[in-house]
Amino acid sequence: MNQEKVDAFMGRVVADMAATDAAGSVVIGHRLGLYRSLAAGPATPEQFAERTGCHPRYLTEWLRGQAAGGYVGYDPETGQFSLSEEQAFCLADPDGPNVPAAFLISLGTMRAEPRITEAFRTGAGLPWREQHEDVFVGCDAFFRPAYAAALVSSWIPALDGVEAKLTAGGRVADVGCGLGSSSMLLAEAYPRSTIAGSDYHDESIALARERAEQAGVGDRVSFEVATAQTFTGTDFDLVTMFDCLHDMGDPLSAARRVRQALAPDGTWLLVEPNASDKVEENFTPVGRLFYNSSTFLCVPNALSQEGGYALGAQAGESAIREVATDAGFTRFRRATKTPFNLVYEIRP
Repeated sequence: MNQEKVDAFMGRVVADMAATDAAGSVVIGHRLGLYRSLAAGPATPEQFAERTGCHPRYLTEWLRGQAAGGYVGYDPETGQFSLSEEQAFCLADPDGPNVPAAFLISLGTMRAEPRITEAFRTGAGLPWREQHEDVFVGCDAFFRPAYAAALVSSWIPALDGVEAKLTAGGRVADVGCGLGSSSMLLAEAYPRSTIAGSDYHDESIALARERAEQAGVGDRVSFEVATAQTFTGTDFDLVTMFDCLHDMGDPLSAARRVRQALAPDGTWLLVEPNASDKVEENFTPVGRLFYNSSTFLCVPNALSQEGGYALGAQAGESAIREVATDAGFTRFRRATKTPFNLVYEIRP
C-alpha cells in the first residue's frame, strides 16, 4: 500500500466531508438572510448579531466556518467578516448564480436517502412529487437565473425563425414547466405570444399560477396539471422542455406527443444537461454533481413511471437524438450550449 496515495485520498475525503457539512450552513445563511445582511458591509460577530437579530455565538461559529471555506472574507486586524462583490453576487443576489438554492436542493434530496437506499435493493422508483418541497423550490430558484441569462438572449435566437414568430405572436407549450419561471420569462420577452405551461406536479402548478398573476402575465400564460404525454393543445409554434426529458420514464411517448402538438413548421426546443456520450469524459466536478443528483432525483422519478427508460442526467447527445428520431422527427441539431446545458433544435 502506498501511504502517500492513502493520504491524498483521505485529503479528498476530508474536503468532501467539509463541503457536505457546509451545505447546512449555507442553507441557514439563505433562510435567515445572513448573506444579504453581510453584503451590506463588514461586521464582527457582535455587530452582525445586532444587524440580524441572531444569537452572536451561533453567528461566530457560522462566520468562521464560512471564512474557512472561502465563502466570506475575514480581516484579522479588525475581526470583521465581509463579502466581496463577487461573493455577494453568487450568495446574496437571487438573480445571480444563487448558490444557496443549489445547496437547498442538495439538502432536500438527502431527506429521501432512506427510501433511495431501499430502492437500490428493490428497483422501485420515487416520484418527483414525493420529494421534499425544498427540492421544488430550490430547483426553480437555482435554474431560473441561468434561464434568465440565456433563454431570450441566446437560446431562442439560435433557433431557425423562432424569434420572429414569437415577436409577432406565437403559440408556445412549456412542458415540464415546474413553478413556471421559464414560461414567465418567455411571456415577459414576447408579450404578443401566449404560453401554455404544464407539469404533472399539482403543487408546482398552483405556485406557477400565483406567480404569473403576481408578475402581471396571467393574461397570456396559462398552466395545467398534465404529463408530457397528455398536455393539451395543438399547432404550437414552439414546444419547450427545460432539463426534464431525461427524468421521464417514457421520453419516447413524450417526444411523440410533442410532434403531434407542433405546427407543421414548429420547433421543439429541448434543453438537457451538458454531457458527453463517453462516460469517462463526464468524470468531472460537474459530472460528479449531475450523476449524484441523478441518483437521488432523475433515475428514481423515471423508474416510478411506466415506459422502461431511465436516461439519467448524463444521458448524452446520442441517447437524446435516438429518442427524437424514434418519435418521427427528421431534423435534429445542437443549436448552442453552455457549460451546464446542451440546447437542441428538433423539428418534424
